[in-house]
Amino acid sequence: MKEKLAALVRKFVSPSMRYELRSAANRLNGLLQQACLWRWEIARFRLQHESPYEVLYVGRKNRRDMAKLLIGGKSLIDNGAPQDQAQPASSNHVVVISEVPTTGALNVPVYLSAVVPLGRSLEDITARYDSELRRSIRKNRPLYSMRQARLDEEIEMADRDMLRPYAVARQGTHAAQFATQEVFRIARTVGRLDLITLNDEVVACHLGCVVTRGGKRYWSTLRFGYTEAVFSDAKKLREVNSMTTYMALEWAIENGFDYYDIGLCVARPDDGLLKWKRRRGGDVDSLGNDAYLFVRLPKTGTARFLWDTPLFAFEGKELTLHLGLPDGPSDEEAARRYHEMVFGGLDKIYLHCEKNKGEQFLETLRNRYANAQVTPVLQKVASS
Repeated sequence: MKEKLAALVRKFVSPSMRYELRSAANRLNGLLQQACLWRWEIARFRLQHESPYEVLYVGRKNRRDMAKLLIGGKSLIDNGAPQDQAQPASSNHVVVISEVPTTGALNVPVYLSAVVPLGRSLEDITARYDSELRRSIRKNRPLYSMRQARLDEEIEMADRDMLRPYAVARQGTHAAQFATQEVFRIARTVGRLDLITLNDEVVACHLGCVVTRGGKRYWSTLRFGYTEAVFSDAKKLREVNSMTTYMALEWAIENGFDYYDIGLCVARPDDGLLKWKRRRGGDVDSLGNDAYLFVRLPKTGTARFLWDTPLFAFEGKELTLHLGLPDGPSDEEAARRYHEMVFGGLDKIYLHCEKNKGEQFLETLRNRYANAQVTPVLQKVASS
């Protein structure tokens, strides 16, 4: 019965509408989970022991680590955010993070995708890569090949020996894993699983699927997988990772897709994985994200907080970036601090600073976005 219903949906509902229905179902499921108030908690913690800011978290217990990840990065979870047992912070230095909107709070996405616009040559896309990456690709591309995994034993091997071990190596025992039957389903029906070989030896795999949104087709990375010999060697992983991504991009262009989605990552402007994908032409995009947290900035010290913790936020359907320029750092220091925060896909950039600061840095930002397909609106917000 379930298979017949799925077949009817595929026959009579457009791919774009199926994407919207899936997104709506995910949002509804999220709201139902939020409604279980007995799973909620009110918790307080600081980013570091010496931080003047105290975070007040209001939401489900199992989402608290996501709040920590968004504002403090993975190290905050690994090390354990210090619970506040000392003198509580001034109410003016409290950051409120909640699963429901509060007055004046920013609507912060939990994840963002990095999406490469296609419809242009591979050479045009890679011309924006840094020179070292381009040299590496030219040198190593002849050594690599990619083929689709069609046999059951190939798919099982990729799941067992690459997808799962690599996820654990990156995220630990709490890594989100696809069930083996789901890997088979994707590889057989809605997408494909490709094996990457280096000198005829399998070293990596790529699990991807087709997503259609607004009439545009996306080739979307779901998971990368690598052998232990690769992911245990940082230098080799960088090379194989770059080549796997490059070949997925090649395949997307050759097969007429409108976009290549390099995959989801935590929506932190400082996130290393997001910066890695930006350097490969990925624009930030809400594709695949249906989860949000609401962050109310501190009443005082907002510029300092955002200097330490820049935030993405949505205004309606448009994505914005909030940066801070506190007293102390010069415009030149700000230019260095935010050197890798030039993201395509933004509608606005807000610079929180004192009224008489920031003009030189805003001019630096304008110059950095001069060659962007869409230039975001730059706006100062007066704050301490």
